[in-house]
Amino acid sequence: MAEIIQKDGTWAFDGDALRLTPGRDKNVGLLRRTMGELVVPLGALAGVSFEQGRRSGRLRLRLRDGADPLLHATGGRLTEPHDPYQLVVESDRYGVAEYFVDEVRNALLLDRVPSDPVGEYLLPGPSVPLSVSAGDGTASFDGEQVRLEWNWKTEDAKAAAGARTLAVADIAAVEWHPAVGLENGWLRFTVKNAPTKAPPKYDPNSVDLWGFKKDPLMALVAAAVQARLPHPATAAVIDVRPEEPVLLPQPAAPAEDDHDALLRRLRELGELHRDGVLTDEEFARAKQAVLKRM
Repeated sequence: MAEIIQKDGTWAFDGDALRLTPGRDKNVGLLRRTMGELVVPLGALAGVSFEQGRRSGRLRLRLRDGADPLLHATGGRLTEPHDPYQLVVESDRYGVAEYFVDEVRNALLLDRVPSDPVGEYLLPGPSVPLSVSAGDGTASFDGEQVRLEWNWKTEDAKAAAGARTLAVADIAAVEWHPAVGLENGWLRFTVKNAPTKAPPKYDPNSVDLWGFKKDPLMALVAAAVQARLPHPATAAVIDVRPEEPVLLPQPAAPAEDDHDALLRRLRELGELHRDGVLTDEEFARAKQAVLKRM
């Protein structure tokens, strides 16, 4: 078993799964503290890395695309204090971090875990029921329905319609976006057969977020809903009848004119490998993918 204990949190690996427990340090984000311990099966990992700095370093986990509903709903926009897949490592524990990385990488190799996207969620998403108040409203989810209720700061045109109740079956997509600079963030639900281009401030299916402390908690609602929507991979096939699936058009193979572009890509991969950006395994995998396209 490999384990690293830091103020930022504790990561433990038993060969089958990683247990990510947030620390009690004041710099640990509210989202991580609320989520608590997160168990990540080895099969959900695409890679692990450690980056050294002068005063502290970062352990980072890279999950396979489609493995985690939280990552899908947030689109990779979680910042460092709230990202559960990053751990701040103090400089006197660099050796332990490197050992941890080696143990996880060796397990990935021994179990021959691929790094390609998955066709189903390998993490369950946050537990329900959930209720979060932030921005101009409160979003609650019981596993079957989302309820949006407005507060005194909500725009009159949006609040006039009253609280909204959305069944999971009526939701086509969900997205959480943080406030950035002077631009507000949002928790937005795309409803089937009723798309809207209105800004979240006026959209009755969105919560407008202003960059305050509880904004990241709305990502938990987004992830819990996402975990109950059809997996993104299923969008590649539309079943007219169970026995006759209709495949959507796939990207065409590279034309002859693209041969030079693939050669340039091989040279770029070689340079990244020599510079230490890509590991031997990552380089071999990427190189093989390019060669197949040639």
